[in-house]
Amino acid sequence: MSDIQFPGESAAYRQKRNELLAAEAALREQIEQVAQLRRQLPPGGPAADYTFTGADGEVTLSGLFGAHNSLIIYSYMYGPEDEHPCPMCSAFMDSLNGQLKHINQRTALVVAARSPYPRLAELVEARGWQDIPWVSAAGNTYAADYRSEMPNGAQLPMCNVFVKSDDGVRHFWNSELFFAPSGGHPRHVDSLWPLWSFFDLLPEGRADFMPRLNYND
Repeated sequence: MSDIQFPGESAAYRQKRNELLAAEAALREQIEQVAQLRRQLPPGGPAADYTFTGADGEVTLSGLFGAHNSLIIYSYMYGPEDEHPCPMCSAFMDSLNGQLKHINQRTALVVAARSPYPRLAELVEARGWQDIPWVSAAGNTYAADYRSEMPNGAQLPMCNVFVKSDDGVRHFWNSELFFAPSGGHPRHVDSLWPLWSFFDLLPEGRADFMPRLNYND
């Protein structure tokens, strides 16, 4: 499939690498096919104009769009009763913080959590996530309605997309792959998270790695 060769490689390596290359090309096509299916989704259900609390006080769901017609909300696992935020979500935020200026060229993006906003502000300051718009969903039913909070109060790491038109705000997509049967981690937002893509390049793969809040202990 490829006539490229690298120094010292064997014929066996090239044969297996070309088999892998064919699989990588097929995966690339499948990823685009899935994205096309996603783009073809009909309008979802109308969304309530929830009121959140952000850096400037109260803000509605429709107000989070800014100048955009689309809005991505990631639900960060940090409930009001949680002693510590989720290490996995925190690793995701570390990668997201540097991408906002690029993402915001096409869409609005905010991160919501169920903790009161002053508690979120302390976390954001400590972690250096000031580039990310954060809102508290402590005073509404957004988390329960869009499946990032279970009836017992446990938090889930969900991503939702909303669209705004003359018809109002409608739900478009949820990372509900989280709930699909899986033999391991649901990997429902892996395509948004470069950490795992890098580890998947390694001979040992992801192994049993799990992010930590810090690595200085």
